[in-house]
Formats: sequence, C-alpha cells, structure tokens
Amino acid sequence: MKAAVVVFPGSNCDRDCAVAIERSTGAKVERVWHQETTLPSGLDLIVLPGGFAHGDYLRCGAMAALSPVMRAVADEAERGVAVAGICNGFQVLCEARMLPGALLRNAALKYVCTPIDLEVTNGQTRFTAGYAGRREVTMTIGNGEGNYFADAETLDRLEGEGQVVFRYKANPNGSARAIAGIVNGRGNVLGMMPHPDRAFEAELGSADGAVLFQSVLASA
Repeated sequence: MKAAVVVFPGSNCDRDCAVAIERSTGAKVERVWHQETTLPSGLDLIVLPGGFAHGDYLRCGAMAALSPVMRAVADEAERGVAVAGICNGFQVLCEARMLPGALLRNAALKYVCTPIDLEVTNGQTRFTAGYAGRREVTMTIGNGEGNYFADAETLDRLEGEGQVVFRYKANPNGSARAIAGIVNGRGNVLGMMPHPDRAFEAELGSADGAVLFQSVLASA
C-alpha cells in the first residue's frame, strides 16, 4: 500500500499517522505539505491528520479546506482513492464539503482527551471490514470541537444509508446520535473524531486502530 499524509500549518498528528500506517501495514508513507497542488501517484490512502490547522481560526478546518492540496485530495477521492480525515481532518473534510455536517464545540465546552469505547456501526466499509464482525473497539479522542452536528434529514439519510460507521458507547462531546465517524455515499471518504493513530499497538492501550489501516490495505 502507498499512502500520503497531508500536513497543514498546525498539524500535530501527521507523524503519528505516518508511523501508525507504516507499522500497521508496511506501507510507504509520504507527507505532503498543504501548498502542494499534486499528490504522489498510485496512492491507496490519503490521511488528513489531527491538530489545529491554521490555528483553528475562523472555524476548525475552514482555512485548511481552502489549501491548494485539497483540490487534489477531492480529485483523488472522486477517482475512488480512500481518504480518511481524523479529528481535525474530519473538520477539514466537512468544511471542504466532502462530508456532510459540521463539528461544533463540545457540549460541556471543555477539551476531552480519553480512551473511548466505540460501536462499529457498519463493518462492511473499506475502513471497517477488517474488524470481521467485532461490534466494539477502543481508541482515543482528543478534541474541543468534536460535537458532530447535522440537520435531522441529513442524520436520517446517514443512518438509513449505512454511512454512520462508528458511534460512541458513551457520548463524550454531545455529538448528534452519538456519531463518532461517517463515510460518504460512495464509502471511500471517512471522517472520524477518535484517533486510530493513537491506538495501533497494544502498548498504547489498544491496537484497534491498526485494523482500520489494515482494512484499507486489504481493499486496495
């Protein structure tokens, strides 16, 4: 597998993502600066990592969504390449209109950083097939604006079309319907607030995040 991790000013999980993918899959991973207008050829996975892109000014992910590289990311997604936005990356995907909805301030107005149990709501996607019927996994969250919001019609559509892939067992941030991760209608663009890159080896408390990256490898 060949993967790329996009780096924005303020990203702080780009190296974490690169290491997690390399150790989980043996893939070659390149880090791509946000001002680039092209991506490496032959990619199987593009990751938008966690952090505070452009300092989270305006709205989280709003400035990053306008970066030159995002046109290339959208083009690759249109061609069917798997794209995963993790935490701040999820916010960027929503701001870029590659995924529906928005991420708001946590309901308690506090930053939350803790291991979290997730329900695998749809185990048939390119990102979750490797869980092989497992219904519960553990990863880590670290966000102040992880409260997923969408109107009722959008939420019903996401639920009805199997686009909700992860759900919090205990909602830490007020997300609508406890949604922790969604995919686009085609199933190749994932946005999730929990960090698989912080849960890819048992020494980190959980290796469940590695399975997500391995699932992409298996589908490549």
